[in-house]
Order: sequence, then structure tokens, then C-alpha cells
Amino acid sequence: MSEMPHGAGAAQPSATAAPSPEIMELDLGDLRHALARGWADWRAAPGFGAVFAGVYVAGGLILAFVAGGFVFQTLILALGFPLFAPFAAVGLYEVSRRIEVARPLDVYQVFGAVWREKDRQIPWAGAIIVIYFLFYSFLAHMIFALFMGASPMTNISTSWEAYLTPGGLTMIAVELAVGALLGFVLFALTVFSLPYMLHKEVDFITAMILSFQAVQANLRVMLVWALTIGVIVVVAMVPAFLGLLVALPVLGHASWHLYRSALRHPEDETEAS
Repeated sequence: MSEMPHGAGAAQPSATAAPSPEIMELDLGDLRHALARGWADWRAAPGFGAVFAGVYVAGGLILAFVAGGFVFQTLILALGFPLFAPFAAVGLYEVSRRIEVARPLDVYQVFGAVWREKDRQIPWAGAIIVIYFLFYSFLAHMIFALFMGASPMTNISTSWEAYLTPGGLTMIAVELAVGALLGFVLFALTVFSLPYMLHKEVDFITAMILSFQAVQANLRVMLVWALTIGVIVVVAMVPAFLGLLVALPVLGHASWHLYRSALRHPEDETEAS
């Protein structure tokens, strides 16, 4: 891991904010290190991981077995995921942060840290994620209508023939391409900004800009990391979402350690010396 100068276009923090960190150059060894540390953190505190990931498992099961066919209920439940996601991530980051500095994993303090975030910048990040989710949902429906709107009405829950036509296959390809692009942009905006907002006093816009710059500076490595997250999550969802009880906490803890490798804070070096 070597040092990379901070981009000149970064937003400047206010006088009371923490100094802007330096963006570091990552390699694949940093990903392996982050995953190893994430696994170790989960093993040290599996209960916290079960609580934060349990919401996703329960929500996934409800979406799959209860809310099917009820559009309004499904939408409300689906919106709950991006709203809850930043706070669940903060909880996992806080656990890793405490392990890192050898502080006790006190239940009240960990959940207290999550609760205090409601008055800081994390809710704004959650709002951005929800808006992004709604935009993608609208765009996905528009793409479907453009390619499949003229097709005969078909019950897709019992018949998949419409998707096997040239128009259907093209629609699937476009949906996957657009979804992957938009998903990676959201990933770039949040992968480092969420732990940064927990770690330091910084506004969400500055944090998201810096996160995007750090991903841009390490594009190859971060593409691998995004693909790794996607594969692990999909595989973990196969056994009735239960694999997420392990996968999500490990990935959350690993994200904290990758953040610590990606951004070097001058004041941390001062404290260490």
C-alpha cells in the first residue's frame, strides 16, 4: 500500500471539521487483509453481527413469503432496507473500531453510538440512498416498458416465454448493465463515506465526494471488491437468506478495515506518535 496524493478537486471541510485525509493506493492484498480482519471481528462479536444482519434476513423472508403480490407492502418493506442500511453498517463499524483500539464491546455503548448517528450525517446518507433506490426503480420500470410494453400481457409468475424472446433478452441485458452501473456509482459514493462519517466530524457531501475519489483512484481494486461483495451476498442468500447472518457482518467489518487502509488521517498519525 503506497501513498497517493489527494485529488485537487476535493471539497474542503469547514474550519471545525476534521482535516481531509490522504487517499492511499490499494492492492488486492488489502482486500485479503480486510476480509481476514472482518472474519476475525465477526468471530470476536458474532452477537452484534446477528442483530444487525438479522433485520435483513427477516425482511428478505417477509418479502419472499408474505408480501408477494402486495405492491404497497412490498414497496414499504423494500424502502426499509436502504433506510436501515447505513445504521446497520455504523453498528458493525463501531464494533470493529472498538476492537481496533481495544475498547470494551459494551452493548449500550455500541447501540448508543448507532442511536447518536440520528443527529449527525448518517440520516442524510440514508435519504440519498432512498432517493437513489426510487430513481433506479422508476428507471427499471421504464426500461421494462420500452422493451416489453408492446408484448401481449403475460403472467410472469407462471410463464417466462416473454423473457426468452429477442426483446426480452435485450431488456434483461440492458437492465443488468444499467443496474450494474448505477449500483457501482452508489457503491463508490458510500463505501468509504459511511465509515468516514462515523469516524470523523464531516458532512455527508464531503464524505461522499472523497469516497468517490478514493474509489476512482483505486478503480481496479474497488471493482474487484464490489464484485466480491455481490458474489458473497448472492451465494449467502441461497439458503433462505440465512447465509446473510454471517456474510453481512463479515463484509461490514471488512469494509471498516478497507476504509482504514484507503484513507490516512493526519491526526491519527499524530496520536500514534
